[in-house]
Amino acid sequence: MNIPGYITWNPSPDIFNLGFYALRWYSLLFLSGFIFSYIILKGRFKKARIHLYLLEKLTIYVVVGTLIGARLGHCLFYDWAYYSKHIPEIFLPFQFSPEFRITGYQGLASHGGGIGIFLALVLYNYRFKSYVNLLWIMDQLALVVPLAGCCIRLGNLMNSEIIGKPTNLSWAFIFVQEDGVPRHPAQLYEALAYLSIFIILNLIVRYRPSKNGFILGLFLVLIFTARFLLEGLKADQVDFEAHMTLNMGQLLSIPFITAGIILMLIKGKSLPVNNEVSVS
Repeated sequence: MNIPGYITWNPSPDIFNLGFYALRWYSLLFLSGFIFSYIILKGRFKKARIHLYLLEKLTIYVVVGTLIGARLGHCLFYDWAYYSKHIPEIFLPFQFSPEFRITGYQGLASHGGGIGIFLALVLYNYRFKSYVNLLWIMDQLALVVPLAGCCIRLGNLMNSEIIGKPTNLSWAFIFVQEDGVPRHPAQLYEALAYLSIFIILNLIVRYRPSKNGFILGLFLVLIFTARFLLEGLKADQVDFEAHMTLNMGQLLSIPFITAGIILMLIKGKSLPVNNEVSVS
């Protein structure tokens, strides 16, 4: 259905489909986020003269933590009513009822991913704390996570998921695969917000050297404030959110914003521009 003045959005979620294998835009963009992050972090580690072996190990910890945390976050925070009765489907890419079928892992929550990354970093620090400062590592991740988040939200856009509320604004999207109603392109809003935060953080770290932990705090405040505000433009992701004053995404953002403010207050002292931030 084409409605004059609005953007009709109906892309295939598959880049190509061979029948036995399909490459999806979401998968490619999700992977691209990790690849871009690794490339940027490689330059940061080299500049700080830290052995790339530590980056390789960090990448493994973060990828595993992200996937496990995001999966558990979705199942526990957003769809526990279903998964509490289908526990194996949390961990296995199959659906067993009403009939067996391969589903893949449908459902990842970014707040859960954030918690998973934090726990992975705690384990990483336990093993490698003699070589690198944990807060420095977190600052480096804070510089690239917004770019990865941008890629993921573009993947959501290609899947026509996490759609916005109905609107009559001229740039509204008609998500044909959903209901054909003009809606806010919430995924695009969030992708642009994360890209902007990525640029801001990298400019700040270049021109305003600060104590380890400040960039992490600023990252938490910017990312989750943006998430809190944009959640108000999203359609409810699960039925129980319909009767909530603040939806689940907004409620889960508050602790992250609070933690970020505390970190910024503690670590807010600027360092001289010509000084290197200690990483050991």
